[in-house]
Amino acid sequence: MEFTAMKLTIIESPYAGDVDANIGYARRCVKDSLSRGESPVASHLLYTQPGILDDDIPEERQLGIDAGLAWRRVAEQTVVYTDRGISNGMEYGIRLAMQSGIPVIYRSLPAGSR
Repeated sequence: MEFTAMKLTIIESPYAGDVDANIGYARRCVKDSLSRGESPVASHLLYTQPGILDDDIPEERQLGIDAGLAWRRVAEQTVVYTDRGISNGMEYGIRLAMQSGIPVIYRSLPAGSR
């Protein structure tokens, strides 16, 4: 099996609000990113699992956002999936990526997978 270098990618998609729909959307975003040969990190899918952090507790929400964005030290790009809008948390991630000189790519899912 041959190793293929994958672009280290931070995924930005909404979480708060319609959490169930946003989790499903984020999963489809990760799958889309993988299909493009990227190695995506969607911290909002990881850190919000039961028993890890509670997104309804402001301190824990911020901790999860900061932990996910710490990956910007090695990320090669930030991909913002826009089909469900851009949340405040996403705007924060976009700003930090730009300040760090990380390319920010805006993307939509194909119509059949939104």
